[in-house]
Amino acid sequence: MTSQPNTGSDSAAQDMSPEEIQAVIDRILSKDVPAKNLSTPPTDERGDGKVLGKAQAISRLDEEHTTFDGDQQDLEERRALRRTAGLSTELEDVTEVEYRQLRLERVVLAGLWSDGTLADAENSLRELAALAETAGSEVLDGLVQRRAKPDPGTFLGSGKALELKDIVMSTGADTVVVDAELAPSQRRGLEDIVKVKVIDRTALILDIFAQHAKSREGKAQVELAQLEYLLPRLRGWGESMSRQAGGQVGGAAAGMGSRGPGETKIELDRRRIRTRMAKLRREIAAMKPARETKRANRRRNAVPSVAIAGYTNAGKSSLLNRLTDAGVLVENALFATLDPTVRKAETADGLGYTLADTVGFVRSLPTQLVEAFRSTLEEVADADLILHVVDVSHPDPEGQIGAVRKVFSEVDARKVPEIIVLNKADAADPFVVERLKQREPRHVVVSARTGEGIAELLKAISDAIPRPSVKLELLIPYNRGDLISKLHESDAEIISVDHVEAGTRAVVMVREGLAAELESFISND
Repeated sequence: MTSQPNTGSDSAAQDMSPEEIQAVIDRILSKDVPAKNLSTPPTDERGDGKVLGKAQAISRLDEEHTTFDGDQQDLEERRALRRTAGLSTELEDVTEVEYRQLRLERVVLAGLWSDGTLADAENSLRELAALAETAGSEVLDGLVQRRAKPDPGTFLGSGKALELKDIVMSTGADTVVVDAELAPSQRRGLEDIVKVKVIDRTALILDIFAQHAKSREGKAQVELAQLEYLLPRLRGWGESMSRQAGGQVGGAAAGMGSRGPGETKIELDRRRIRTRMAKLRREIAAMKPARETKRANRRRNAVPSVAIAGYTNAGKSSLLNRLTDAGVLVENALFATLDPTVRKAETADGLGYTLADTVGFVRSLPTQLVEAFRSTLEEVADADLILHVVDVSHPDPEGQIGAVRKVFSEVDARKVPEIIVLNKADAADPFVVERLKQREPRHVVVSARTGEGIAELLKAISDAIPRPSVKLELLIPYNRGDLISKLHESDAEIISVDHVEAGTRAVVMVREGLAAELESFISND
């Protein structure tokens, strides 16, 4: 990023080369010319300036999947609707209707640097670029402003808003994405200046969730979060949409000519949204017992549960596929999988447990999503062990750990034992890995892509999950072979087995529920 004064679009155009001017013209005219991937110039100490060039926040992997990820048919279905850079909205041939393609939305990013370091502000904007690309857009440019606190009217202030307008005009962008949650008045004020659509970070995350939700419960949770976000941001179009007044209200002479048939359009919309939200809450509450029943069955059978949690795009689904061959969707994108997946697994000595893949977290996760997905996040709070997956190749892994643990606190999961899984070690800086190993004493270094460290992780899980605690010496008659089979199939540890004349003598470690069932076969010798 560079610091540049707020010159107008004319002076900015004078500094551009003929090739850059032609590229801007082509983008504005929606020609098949992608934005040039310009290198980012160095940043000055103040950090007031622009991020030049198209951002590729999500790396393009040559080998995105391994044999453990399965056929990935869900990913093929998701990518069936292609988004193409530079696709013109004007059809040159009627046969183009047959192609299921959408033009990439061209966006410009805007953010504030109010506290922390400049690296923190840049990492936050890079993450916003990754979110925008996941949502299906092309990031053309960005702007970061050094400011103590947001402007109450336009978030950036009138001067920076005009500079942002010049950037939007010069790049041909059609959307501005702000790296914060905007108040309704700030969004309106900024839109009035830049003359294009303005959305904030929360709306962008909600849009990604809406695209990726597949299950009935997931769709209901996302819709509820979207309606909670939309309700205070409804706005009418002029005075015809305002509340009707009767009589002389407040001395404003709004009596005759202002009395109407009742509710106005905006009030009707608000009432419909509240009605829909109440219905969604009832539906989500009705789905909750099914999930609780499954958890209750696991608790009754004393099956240990392990939850895989962590920052979005840290490799949770890839790790689940590596450990259990689950074949769940894996994509190099943010919030690729939302619906929890539970799979059965076993330790090396035959002790069974469950592995649950949960929704990913992100900095400033919207409170609407935390509340809507609380039933899903309960999988983490009710687990016996959390595998906290961290992307050690990320520029700020410590920030990711802090953001995830903040959500853990919100869902009462901080008391659950936690193992830090330092994933993507094959692509990480060894010094960063060593720094995190020193910072987190309970850790395992792995690579879900190459298989490095998976054996050590399995051993750490085996050592950490609750194990049978009741020791019994049994004498089981030969005609009760079903009990011997049950000891082999259930979560029991067989220490020794000896066949004598009276039956099978076994020394076992079992859980309390099974111990009560075997009480009549305890040997008194």
